[in-house]
Amino acid sequence: MFYVSRRETFSAAHRLYNPKFSEEENKRIFGKCNNPNWHGHNYTLEVVVAGEINPDTGYVIDLKYLKQIITENVIRKVDHKNLNLETDFMKGIIPTAENIAKAIWYQLVDKIPTGKLYAVRLHETENNFFEYKGE
Repeated sequence: MFYVSRRETFSAAHRLYNPKFSEEENKRIFGKCNNPNWHGHNYTLEVVVAGEINPDTGYVIDLKYLKQIITENVIRKVDHKNLNLETDFMKGIIPTAENIAKAIWYQLVDKIPTGKLYAVRLHETENNFFEYKGE
């Protein structure tokens, strides 16, 4: 089994806020990430595809197609966007890095033409990253 990874970057703003909570509770739980004027990150996204090498091409997946799939289904929807307000697949979801990674998985899982989506890794900061491998 081979694992092929593609890395992309994007910048996006968000606010961690749960409408079920009071303003005070949101501040207590989410801290500075609850800023009502938003805050942003320069994210690094890694998409990992697992599969066998095609003997005719030598590829598990052609990386130019994987880049195109990621760009069309994720990057165009999140780069320089407010995840709370402008990203269709994040509507009604608290945009924690965990939830963003999971939502990105579902944007990609049925779009991979060869191999199988193995993992989505989202680096929110230099020190914090999150990985989702499906349910």
